[in-house]
Amino acid sequence: MSLEVIKRDGTTVPFDKSKIQIAIEKAMNSATGNYVAGQAEEIAGEIEEFARNIPRAITIYQIEDQVYYSLIKHDNAATARSYENYKAVQSFKRKDNTTDAGIIGLIEATNKDTMDENSNKNAFLAATQRDLIAGEVSKDMARRKIMPTDILQAHDSGAIHYHDLDYAIQPIFNCCLINLEDMLMNGTVINGNQIETPHTFRVACTVTTQIIAQVASNQYGGQSINGFDRILAPFVRKSYLRYLKEVLEEQAEVYGAEATEANRQKAEEIAWRRTRREIKDGVQTVQYQINTLMTTNGQSPFVTLFLYCEPDNEYAKEAAMITEEVLRQRIEGIKNKCGVYVTPAFPKLIYVLDEHNVKPGAPYFYLTELAAECTAKRMYPDYISAKKMREMYDGNVFSPMGCRSFLSPWKNAAGKYVFDGRFNQGVVTINLPQIGILNRHDEEGYFKMLDKRLNIVKKALMLRHERLLNVNSNVSPLHWQYGAIARLGEGEKIRPFLENGYSTLSIGYIGLYEASYLVTGKSHTSPEGKAFALKVMHKLNEAADKWKAETGLGFGVYGTPAESLTHRFCAIDRAHFGDIENVTDKGYYTNSYHVDVREPISVFDKFKFESEFQPLSKGGMISYVEIPNMQNNIQAILEMIQYIYQTIMYAEFNTKLDYCHVCGFSGEIKLDDDNVWTCPQCGNNNRNKLTVVRRTCGYLGSNYWNEGRTKEIKSRVLHI
Repeated sequence: MSLEVIKRDGTTVPFDKSKIQIAIEKAMNSATGNYVAGQAEEIAGEIEEFARNIPRAITIYQIEDQVYYSLIKHDNAATARSYENYKAVQSFKRKDNTTDAGIIGLIEATNKDTMDENSNKNAFLAATQRDLIAGEVSKDMARRKIMPTDILQAHDSGAIHYHDLDYAIQPIFNCCLINLEDMLMNGTVINGNQIETPHTFRVACTVTTQIIAQVASNQYGGQSINGFDRILAPFVRKSYLRYLKEVLEEQAEVYGAEATEANRQKAEEIAWRRTRREIKDGVQTVQYQINTLMTTNGQSPFVTLFLYCEPDNEYAKEAAMITEEVLRQRIEGIKNKCGVYVTPAFPKLIYVLDEHNVKPGAPYFYLTELAAECTAKRMYPDYISAKKMREMYDGNVFSPMGCRSFLSPWKNAAGKYVFDGRFNQGVVTINLPQIGILNRHDEEGYFKMLDKRLNIVKKALMLRHERLLNVNSNVSPLHWQYGAIARLGEGEKIRPFLENGYSTLSIGYIGLYEASYLVTGKSHTSPEGKAFALKVMHKLNEAADKWKAETGLGFGVYGTPAESLTHRFCAIDRAHFGDIENVTDKGYYTNSYHVDVREPISVFDKFKFESEFQPLSKGGMISYVEIPNMQNNIQAILEMIQYIYQTIMYAEFNTKLDYCHVCGFSGEIKLDDDNVWTCPQCGNNNRNKLTVVRRTCGYLGSNYWNEGRTKEIKSRVLHI
């Protein structure tokens, strides 16, 4: 008698053993499976025999159960788990709606994972909830209608993380260096309105903030202004010349033909005085606007101001005046609702260290002294060593996109390096610790599985790329038609900007410390651990180079900021594999190549150690150290800054200056034994009445963090 199978819809079809074998082999060959030669055929035969010995037709559900239990019986738990995950994903895709619980959880403030996913989004605000709710719907559609099963399975199992899934269905990209210079010098269009070239610094600042807001609303990552001081310096000159003309005209009215050279000098002094007042007003406009604007995705724009103007620039004097004012206003801070000056999260500031400002006696050292004071009080600016950056990026000095994503050097047809107007298409991150869990003390097995999982990372990144290929310039006129990225015509395809390395695709990674510990039994700061960690980094770079050669696309290795991912990966692995000492039991994984946050190490040793990993993470990286309140020891900060210049390309300092709205305490708000933020002076633990600012990733965060990131913050030790 022929065997039959009862399908999910109740119909029957002939039993086909080969389909079972194929399904098992797919599970074995997935990112999380384990291939054993001949095993799939053997299990398919056993299930056929099982079907012959039951009194009725076998159901599809019985077959799935038999596959799972047979894999367990054959000691292939990894493939059993992969097969089970595959079934769950397919079941999920058959559902009509899976978002109800998540959306209700947002409205009722019970969906903590989504509410605390971004520390700069206040999920209690209606505008932010609207974006988060839309994100839940978008995730659902992406998962069921766009994502291939193997990519979704790898994402759900924690093998990889497909970043910004809530924006995956839209034709938008990640982060960028906006071409502000082109937009200001040649004009732009915002919401259908022509914006001409500004004639004063004050107007240039206002237009800049409007551009920032519009750019943020039409992409999902951070944006940077590559030389904020340099780009706006010509408008300072315009304001000065306007004031000088006014003063000279006023003098002519008073003195007539008797105006002298002394009068001229006095006129210049008055003009510069008025110009400085305008610089103060303009910078204040930028700072206030960025911190009070709310974009369409329910948060302040993630924007970075890169402060770097070389001394031989025609407008170096004006640029230095802008930098000085930016630093002075950041030192002062912004008043909170209680009227107390606190640390603003945005804009992020990056100060470039170079020969003209890094040492006492250098012409612009006074700016570096001001930057050190700002660091002591407000954590920003972060620092880039022009010396080390030139070594890494073909002699160029340029801003990261957002907090840490770096472009690869790229030349236009004229042979000129271009950075402004370039962007990142998206990020997919690989879970390095999970591979270590599955290959404990087995380096050969680790790299074999790493190779396999990199293949699914590539496929996921190519999905990002392919989703953008047919997009035209109409999706975001400000980006594509009016200068932020390009000046295309209506309806023109953006494809040329996706290819030939113009934009980047990021191979993210997390947990190099944990991976090293699992395979070598030691931290990657040990000789054995370091050798393994460097081998992993070289393997990631080999993959990037290979994919570049195969596709012509701009792949890069990227130390993922992992704001929420540090918790998500660890939580998934803890659920599957239980508590593993120094790995899952902590509640978080360590960012990128960083030293374990609990490990005692000095500022100088940490920077020195991590400096060896930055050149292997050129698609994105940043290093930090934890320091105490050093407002009374600026000289020590200056010494550390000079060490950064000589040693490491991109670095930052973390300190603590929080505020309690109940008792007025200013200092460090601490985490109690239950990981609740509590004022040490009055015991206030109402999150709405505390201002707590911490370095979340490359940006500062001020709206609290998920469970894993909170534990990571609590575990951080001082490095000085």
